[in-house]
Order: sequence, then C-alpha cells, then structure tokens
Amino acid sequence: MAYVALYRKWRPASFDEVRGQDAVVTTLRNQILTERVGHAYLFCGSRGTGKTSVAKIFARAVNCEAPVNGDACGNCAMCRAIAAGSSVNVIEIDAASNNGVDNIREIRDEVQYRPAEGRYRVYIIDEVHMLSPGAFNALLKTLEEPPSYVIFILATTEPHKIPLTVLSRCQRYDFRRLSSEDIIGRLRELAEGEQVAAEDRALAYIARKADGAMRDAISLFDQCISADDSRRLTYEDALQRLGTVDSEILSRMLRALIAEDTTEALAVTETVRLMGRDLSRFVQDLIWYQRNLLLLMTSGASPDVLEISGEDWLRLREESLRTAPAQLMRFIRLFSSLFNEMRTAADKRVLLEVAVIRATRPATEAGTEALEARLERLEKRTEQLEKRPAGAPAPQAGTAKQPDQAPVRVVTRAQWEDLQTVRKDWKRLLAPMDRITANALSDVWLEPKDGGVMGLVFPRQFEFTMAKHFGAVEAIREAVKNAYGRDIQFDCRLALDREEQPKFVTDDELSAIHMEIETEE
Repeated sequence: MAYVALYRKWRPASFDEVRGQDAVVTTLRNQILTERVGHAYLFCGSRGTGKTSVAKIFARAVNCEAPVNGDACGNCAMCRAIAAGSSVNVIEIDAASNNGVDNIREIRDEVQYRPAEGRYRVYIIDEVHMLSPGAFNALLKTLEEPPSYVIFILATTEPHKIPLTVLSRCQRYDFRRLSSEDIIGRLRELAEGEQVAAEDRALAYIARKADGAMRDAISLFDQCISADDSRRLTYEDALQRLGTVDSEILSRMLRALIAEDTTEALAVTETVRLMGRDLSRFVQDLIWYQRNLLLLMTSGASPDVLEISGEDWLRLREESLRTAPAQLMRFIRLFSSLFNEMRTAADKRVLLEVAVIRATRPATEAGTEALEARLERLEKRTEQLEKRPAGAPAPQAGTAKQPDQAPVRVVTRAQWEDLQTVRKDWKRLLAPMDRITANALSDVWLEPKDGGVMGLVFPRQFEFTMAKHFGAVEAIREAVKNAYGRDIQFDCRLALDREEQPKFVTDDELSAIHMEIETEE
C-alpha cells in the first residue's frame, strides 16, 4: 500500500476534530442546526490553519442525510461519497492553476443544474486571490444571485487581494494561527495513533517551529519519525532531523555577540556548519531566541508566554543582565535582514560570517543605530557602577550591602527578632523551592510591619513580576511555617526609585545610633 503523508491521513473528518478554530466551528455548526446556511463564505487565514479541512467538513455536513448535532454522520451514502472524493456535489478548484475567465464561466454554466443527489452543490475555490480580474468579474453575478442549492466557499491566505465587490457578497471567517498548546495536543494524538513514544519537549519544539500552522507541525512530525523504525522521538532526535541546534548553542552565540567577541562568534558559526545544521534554520532560531530575550527584558514574560522550558527561561534571565534592549533590537534587525538574503543566496556561510562580524563590530556599520546600542549599553554599565560602591560584593540572598549612610527605621524587639531569624536562614528557606521561584526571591530585602506582617521588597521590576506570577509570596510563607511552626503573613512591593535597604533597630538601640532616624509608622 502506498504511503500516505500524516497530514492527509490525520486530516479532520468532523467539526469535533478541528483544533484551535472554536469560534468558526461553532458558528458554522449553528447555521446547519438552524438551517440558515449562507450562499457564499470566505475563509481567511495563514497556511495550515484548517481552511480547506473545515470547508470539506462543512460540505459533508450540509449534504448529510442524517446530521448529528450539526455535523456529518459519516455513514450515509453522501458522506462516504464526499469523503472518497467521488461525489459530484463537492467540487474543489485550485485558483492558482484555474484562474482564467473561462474556468469561472464553466462554473457559471454548471450551477444552472440542480444536484442529482444531496441538497447542495458546494464549490471550494482554494487560493481564490489568484483569480484574474476578469475571472472575479465573471464570478460576481453568480455570487450575488446564486441558485438556492449552490454554496461557494472561497479560501485565501491573502484577503486584501480580493476585490471589495466579492468580499461584500461573502460571510467572512478568519482562521487564527493555532497556539502551541493546540498543536502539541494534536501531535500527542498522532503520536499515540502512530504508536510513537514522543518526548513532550520534542513535540513542543516541533510546535514552535510550525509557527501556528497545524499542517506544518504534522509534516515536521512526519519527517522526524520517518528517519528510523525505533518508534521513539526525543528532543535530540527532533533537533538532528530538522537540522536545528540546541538552545545552548544559541546562548553561546548570543553571549559572543553581546561581548563583541568576533572570534568566538565565528567559532560558533563553524561549529554549527560542521554539525551539518541548516544555516538558515540556525539564523531563524537565533532570531527567535533574541525575540524571547527582548520580551523577557521589556515585559518580564513568563516561560508560558515565551513557550520555553523553565531551564531555558533561567538562561535568558542571566543573559538579560548582560545586554540592553537597543543592542538586542539591532541584532534582531540585522539577522532578520540576513535571513531574507539567505533564501536566494548561493553561499549562506559567507553571508552569515559577514553578519556576525557586523554584529560584533558596530563601528563597521554605517548609520546611528549601532552607535545608539553601544551608548545604551555604556549607560547601563555606568548606572550599575553608580549604584554599587567600588569593590563591593554582590548582595547575598535575603540581605544587601548597606552604604554608610543607609536610612534607619525603628521597630519593636519582636519584629527585629523575627527579621533576624528569617534573614539568617534565608538561603536555607529558598533551597527546596524550584529554581525560578528561588531566583525571584534571591535579592529581596525584608521589612517588618505591624500586625505580624513581613514585607518583601524587590529591587527590580523583573523579579517582582516573576514572583507574583509564580506565587513566591505563598511559597516563602509555607517555607517559614514549616521551618518555625509560625504562620507569618507576607506581602510584597517594588522598591522605589533609588531606594536603599534600611537598617532596622529596636528602641533600646537608639542611643547608640548617631544619625538621622526615620521612624516606622
């Protein structure tokens, strides 16, 4: 038996099997249930999002002899004929190769005759934007006053190329790009159906490479499992068979670019080439890696938002301390331009090496963008030096280096003792937590408050956002309760601009302090 590609074998056969297009499916199903079927539909959306599949499902449903909840039964003679492609009631036309006036005139002549069986004759015109102006004009009259037994379903990836006169005669449905969760869920079903043991990380990587297109994802999955008969798919297998590289290589390249280390960046390029990886895919992955870092730096995006693992998120967090947004945006623009050039280049290696040299040596570039990136990075370094005394060590977990003139706040003896106890055991309290939560809490300082409440003050917006997202307040409260048998309430806030960690003292220490005192209210 001839091999059938997985995207054809696993094409949705009913509305229930369609993933990620709930709004479209619900509306079409309701139209069938209420018998308010339109005469012309326009399905818009990027490739692989299910436009043609939904069109075929809809064509079966409107002709089904015994529909079930607005869906085709799949068992009647009409359903079987349409599924087998032998029904004359469903006509599929590829407008890319049948885009002339004569092709549309044939359709106009055919619609005069009622279907010999079934209720509707359905015309599915794919890539309808490819029709010539004359063909669109020939289609207008039929779209405006079609026979009651004719339905047109026009599918396109470029709706802006369709004349307004055609658009106004159609019900428009926009198919959105599928989320990674939708794609991963479907790939799991395929893996189970094909009896393949696939790692979740491998499926997640394939879903990201598909960029919202289910058909692309299934094709990539098919490519990965066709390499051998082991019936297993690991993350490393996916990287190897798709010609891509691990995030560790991407991290190494980015750090070399940030450090303006031309030698190291070129060495990474050579490593990728010797591994036999596709250089265009490498550049594409590098752009995506830089995009994730930029989002993390500017909005504190979580691993779920970035669609990456917690380990990769921590790596990005470390790299966010080494660069500035302007420098990162310059890299993204440079490599995006490179990716477009590589599509038609005879020697991709040379283009990549030139781009690496430009990225690591901004002085070789004309214009002001590279200069602005360098200035922003220098300003960031200067700001860091101003905030930390020369030679001062990095702040320890739960505490911070105090300047000589740090503000002083007066607290009760009980508050001070609680503060000292938690400070002393801070590292031990964080040790059992997951790495993301522990990192979010590592640089906070503590401030005692009235009513047995203890505050967590975050010096940076990034950690503050992540702590709230990952439930760090609840985590430290539970850790303190387990360690001391006491239920201390915690709240959190972001440190004010240039705010320094105060020194807390009790009433009986006031006489020993010879500085201006700020009393805790």
